Amino acid sequence: MLPEEFHRWMAIAATLFVFLGLQFRRGAPTDLLFMLALIGVTVVGVITPEDAFRGFANPALLTIAGLLVVAAGLRSSGVLDWVGNKLLGSVETERAALLRLVPALIASSAFMLNTALVAMAAPVVVDWCRRKRISPSRLLLPVSYLTILGGVCTMIGTSTTLIANGILKTEQERRVVELDEKLGKKEISDELAAEKREFIARSGPMGLFELGEVGFPCAIVGAMFMIFVAPRLLPNRTDMIEQLGEQRREYLVELQVLPTCPLIGQDVESAGLRHLPGLFLIEIDREGDTLTPVSPQDVIHAGDRLIFTGVVSTIVDLEKIPGLVPAADITYEIHPETRTRRRLTEVVLSRTSPLIGQTVREANFRRIYNAAVVAIHRNGVRLTNKIGSIGLEPGDTLLLQTRDDFVSAYRNSRDFYLVSSVEGDSSRRHDKAKVAGSLVLGLIVWLILGAIPGLLPANLASPAVASLGVAVLMILTGCLRVSEARNALDMRVLVTIAAALGLGLALESSGAARMIATGTITAVGDNPYLLLAVVYLAAIIMTELISNNAVAAMLLPLSIAVAEVGGIDPRPFILAITLAASLSFATPIGYQTNLMVMGPGGYKPIDYLRCGGPLAILIAVTALTLLMRRL
Repeated sequence: MLPEEFHRWMAIAATLFVFLGLQFRRGAPTDLLFMLALIGVTVVGVITPEDAFRGFANPALLTIAGLLVVAAGLRSSGVLDWVGNKLLGSVETERAALLRLVPALIASSAFMLNTALVAMAAPVVVDWCRRKRISPSRLLLPVSYLTILGGVCTMIGTSTTLIANGILKTEQERRVVELDEKLGKKEISDELAAEKREFIARSGPMGLFELGEVGFPCAIVGAMFMIFVAPRLLPNRTDMIEQLGEQRREYLVELQVLPTCPLIGQDVESAGLRHLPGLFLIEIDREGDTLTPVSPQDVIHAGDRLIFTGVVSTIVDLEKIPGLVPAADITYEIHPETRTRRRLTEVVLSRTSPLIGQTVREANFRRIYNAAVVAIHRNGVRLTNKIGSIGLEPGDTLLLQTRDDFVSAYRNSRDFYLVSSVEGDSSRRHDKAKVAGSLVLGLIVWLILGAIPGLLPANLASPAVASLGVAVLMILTGCLRVSEARNALDMRVLVTIAAALGLGLALESSGAARMIATGTITAVGDNPYLLLAVVYLAAIIMTELISNNAVAAMLLPLSIAVAEVGGIDPRPFILAITLAASLSFATPIGYQTNLMVMGPGGYKPIDYLRCGGPLAILIAVTALTLLMRRL
């Protein structure tokens, strides 16, 4: 049996290995580093294999997995497109957009995982920026920061808070078992056991809105900062505007307005078809009559054929509008259930294609390729005719609606010079939007009711049961396919969290956390206010440098140990670690949402420090002021 001292130092060494690996090997996979560290402490006997891999069955981890699938259902059903249009559809200025985003994102992120929310909101914001010729760098970082701030208003807003509660529950159960064993062996007195039971009760899981007592004021302070100060600190990457509006090949596309289209009765301006990025409405064909040029006041009727010329990215956006379908090919899929199995693909016709010399209408793509023509581009020639009557020539680029396997089946075909999928294309199940929206509202109510003690049975009060249950319903009701649900699960994030939980357990069970806590009190003293500040600042610094979930997993047991050794109420320390591990603003790697907006916003690391640094200091002062009142 290896000595306990060795186990403690092995747990510390494994933690340092992860920390240093993330700092000096920027490209190193986070999940691999944590798994290596976890395997290391397991092999040398610091923890048992059962304890090491218990994190993979942690209810918090399963809750996160379920919520990721639910978010994918919202995206697939078109709910997010509808929300984005309602949120920013009529907004004209950057400041007005920010004022819309502040309350919407804070309120949404309180009940939805931050990463899922940013994944939904970022494309909406980028599309709006493209239409208004505003750099995404002015808004995407606020999107990340606002979701982070809203996430600490409840216990279900971030993966970090869910993980923290999972750790607290596991730690509480372990301490209860350990105390009962000591009491049974008469190793401690009844009086001391009573004190320890009270401490254990104070170190249990947090309620749904407990964190919000500190987190909500922090969110309000952060929101004021984002409105009044951040615009002066955010970069204005004009090169990003140029990238959004770059000259790309222009297609001619003819769209038919079905009777179910929500644009019917609106004029061109209010329907949002007047200032589309890279797309121009050149003609409306109405029962044989042609309206050209198109005026902003022209009203859209059912059966209208709208003829556009423009870039493929905006054509993809138009495809997401229900009841607006390409009219170049009558075989085009309009049924949502069938369309989810089809994709947009670009092909370039070769000289040997059997379609050369035929018009689009005569070509019968459905019979030959099981595909339908959406739009056509001819290099150097601005096409203005009806698409169906255009004769096909070698080198023409066609935008097709195809089955999933079209690219692999025809990549090497002599009929085409080039075959490629259209990036960003994803068919929407608009017929399932109400179902998906209702399921999400039901999930929020379920989670709130489950957080109220004694209101629901234990098996129904579990957030994991609620999120996974609604995720399964999303699939069963057709809001998304099984394959889409699997793709929604970010295994890298899930494995990192599970391994970090195991590593945190190694720190606690080996005695390393208590050893560090004792050393901290010896160095700092037993002043509870100073100890709380040191613990919070240590968590903030670590969160900016490594995974936020890992910080919670490693520092929560440590903070409880510090409170126990110092004879202090553990509650403020628990809240401090949970908040600090959830609030990362100064670096792109501290929180996943910061990293998600880095590329689309064209941000550099210094941008995060310039804008997020002052915000982090402001939030730290606010949080510590509120937490110290609890001591």
